[in-house]
Amino acid sequence: MSNQVISTRQRLINAARSLFATQGVTETTTKQVAELAEVNEVTLFRHFGNKHGLLLAVISESPVFQELDESLKIQASQPASVHQALKNYCEDRLQALEKVPDLVRSVVGEAGNYPLENRQALGRSLTEANHYVAEYLATVMEREQLHTHLSAKKLASLLNSMLVGYAVIEFTSEFHQLWVDRDEFLENLVALFLKGATNSTSLGESISTEKVIDLPANLVHLILQRAKKSGLRDYALIYVLFAAGLSTAEIVNLERSHQINDANQHLLQITQGTPRQVPVNQWIMGKRYGSYTRNPLTQWLKSRKDEHAALFLNNEGMPISEEEIQRIWHILTEGLLTPEGQQPVIEQAQQTWCVEMLMKGMNLEQMSLITGWNLSKLQPYARRSKEKLALEQAIRLDHKV
Repeated sequence: MSNQVISTRQRLINAARSLFATQGVTETTTKQVAELAEVNEVTLFRHFGNKHGLLLAVISESPVFQELDESLKIQASQPASVHQALKNYCEDRLQALEKVPDLVRSVVGEAGNYPLENRQALGRSLTEANHYVAEYLATVMEREQLHTHLSAKKLASLLNSMLVGYAVIEFTSEFHQLWVDRDEFLENLVALFLKGATNSTSLGESISTEKVIDLPANLVHLILQRAKKSGLRDYALIYVLFAAGLSTAEIVNLERSHQINDANQHLLQITQGTPRQVPVNQWIMGKRYGSYTRNPLTQWLKSRKDEHAALFLNNEGMPISEEEIQRIWHILTEGLLTPEGQQPVIEQAQQTWCVEMLMKGMNLEQMSLITGWNLSKLQPYARRSKEKLALEQAIRLDHKV
């Protein structure tokens, strides 16, 4: 297929997506789409057959479905707990839906007016997505040895239905006060999903616990060393991951104005989810990385000559994305292995920071305020910090013998 044909097809999809979002699927004609795409109507029919074929292409190539199969295969290969794996999937899908809110409103709101073939097109896209998600769920649940009452296919259908329902409510209503924020919704959704879908004999720990796999100090310092060699931006990025315990979603929303520092403190103002301030620690796993006024983050900002508000930029000088942060992490940790024999995943930086903060003396209520997490989510971190403190005490006692 030539570049010209690809370009024409994409122009038609872009035009249809724009018109479907602004005036609805029912009111949009193939002639209007062709005119906006600057092609004749015959070309549209040659590519898609009719409007329902075009609608199917718009839906299947939207961020909600695009590359879903490959994305889920990558996620399934990560050593995350089933709780975290489900939450990662749900958060990823909601972020994809948030990229096309007008299209979601149009497709859902007008579905009752569609002819049968259009509804069939929509159904096929959802069925295909459910198939990919079912394989994903089967993989992560088998790894955790969780036995389900329902098939993976039915579980996938239930999970996606709840996610779409959440998106529809968020996109069509204001001030509903059904949940504090998206993170609270996801936590409750995953807990409810696991409790309802799995046998209670093995679930007692799984519902209330997220598997915490923090990283050892020598590995953390090695990752930071690699980041330092990679450049100021990468060093600052990895520093923030381990010194402030932020997620990639929180990092991409940071702006320069969100940094507060002087000789006595270094803070970051978090605006996503629960608004809060988070300390940027000088000490990481027993080693000091500069001071509050001179550290990898302040050095990165000092080196910049641009006017962008974003705290982190990509190689093209634009605000960095979560996917780009993930790629940087993957490059910097390539060839490294955790004690479990796996390449470190980026979520482990946040887990490591949280465990370290608890070991330093923070209590769960204080950590809840800093992280924005509820106490239930923090319980496994408390257990892990106690395990490490017990090991340290046992080692100290051995040294006294």
